[in-house]
Amino acid sequence: MRQVLLILVAPLLVSGLAQAVPSAVPQQDPGTNWTNWRGPNGTAIARTGNPPTQWSEEENIRWKVALPGLGSSSPIVWGDRIFVTTAIETDQDGSPPSAGGNRAGGSGRGGRGRGRFGGFGGFHGGAAPTKVYEFAVLALDRKDGKVRWATVVKKGVPHESGHQTNSQSSGSPITDGEHIYAHFGSRGLYCLNLDGEVQWSKDFGLMQTKLSFGEGMSPALHGDTLVVNWDHEGDSFIAAFDKKTGEELWRNPRDETTSWATPLIAPANGKMQVITTATSLSRSYDLQTGELVWTLGGMTANSIPSPIHVDGVAYLMSGFMGAKFQAVQLEGANGDLGGSESVLWSHDRETSYTPSALVYDDFIYFVSSNNGRLSCLDKTTGAVHYERQQLQLRTLYSSPVGAAGRVYLTSREGVTKVIKLGAEYEEIATNELDDGFDATMAIVGDEIYLRGRENLYCIAKTEKD
Repeated sequence: MRQVLLILVAPLLVSGLAQAVPSAVPQQDPGTNWTNWRGPNGTAIARTGNPPTQWSEEENIRWKVALPGLGSSSPIVWGDRIFVTTAIETDQDGSPPSAGGNRAGGSGRGGRGRGRFGGFGGFHGGAAPTKVYEFAVLALDRKDGKVRWATVVKKGVPHESGHQTNSQSSGSPITDGEHIYAHFGSRGLYCLNLDGEVQWSKDFGLMQTKLSFGEGMSPALHGDTLVVNWDHEGDSFIAAFDKKTGEELWRNPRDETTSWATPLIAPANGKMQVITTATSLSRSYDLQTGELVWTLGGMTANSIPSPIHVDGVAYLMSGFMGAKFQAVQLEGANGDLGGSESVLWSHDRETSYTPSALVYDDFIYFVSSNNGRLSCLDKTTGAVHYERQQLQLRTLYSSPVGAAGRVYLTSREGVTKVIKLGAEYEEIATNELDDGFDATMAIVGDEIYLRGRENLYCIAKTEKD
């Protein structure tokens, strides 16, 4: 029977403290978890998963819980816990910190209006926040969705309101199975243990995002090194930190305007590289030293989709005021890659503005801008299998996810299309829920965890009532 649970916020959230049920989460094989918003290998593919293809509010919903506050960050999963971040607007009045006078932005929560770039509001603008927010990390039980602990890591008035389709908690957490790393941008980077206790934190100052669109980058993790990219309208940089202590290992300035793409950490030439996409240049850095390895131009404005690594190739995409998809062979790549053989192929049509691509076996999937027009390309050559395939989905911000030879695409209006993996378009199912979705789903085993603007769903096969 489907369970609907309501989280009671007030007793759980105390500023700076964790109300915890001690966790007994054992060490797990990362392949059976969902460690960051794109899964354990950064590919958004659940190789051992076999979740349902059909669901509704009345079918295959194991449980559904109302989440406090608002966040468009994606859930992650380790062991028997689901971790989410959120920003809770309180009734307390306050004043935002100064960020060079750059405070214009959209409304704090937004409505269901139809804006220029798709549902839930318009372009930008509106009064900056005047209420204090609680920035929180929550741990929920996979079995029933109950809150096991909730930690408020920061309280304050945001200095920018953000695009009306954004939230004050858009960067997704990441875990190594021992700690959770939650990035709230201008509110700081936090390391928590699995019982919700803050181990260390870092404050990078205040971002001044383009047109006050707001923040959204997630950190990247490999081994003992955590990487944060900080592209904005001020002094941009990329930096690496010791995940155990928060000690800064290196920092490089970046000549970039605001970008939102999460860095990619991938192997090449016997070392690990940190790959970033942005408006001016895509760049690769040596993970250990921070030394610049290669650069490549071609991305469009407002770089949001995150790079992907599969079989030694990095796939780079952006799609605002133009279109660009590039496949870069990492082995041997060095210096300026423009016009070099390291760029295996390039595609200049119908790329995504907000969602990242999905590279699944021999195929690449991406939507046009934020719209429901799907393209499928050959991974090796970039040849088009099909493009501008109408999904009958209005607006997409979440990224496609793959499992069991299927591709899952979820719209902001609550509809998920499931299609068959392959060179020809074949629709399997259409599913609709009573919520709107910006976050990318997590798939672990036979379960989907889908975070909406109001609720967190566990989608799994259930017996009929």
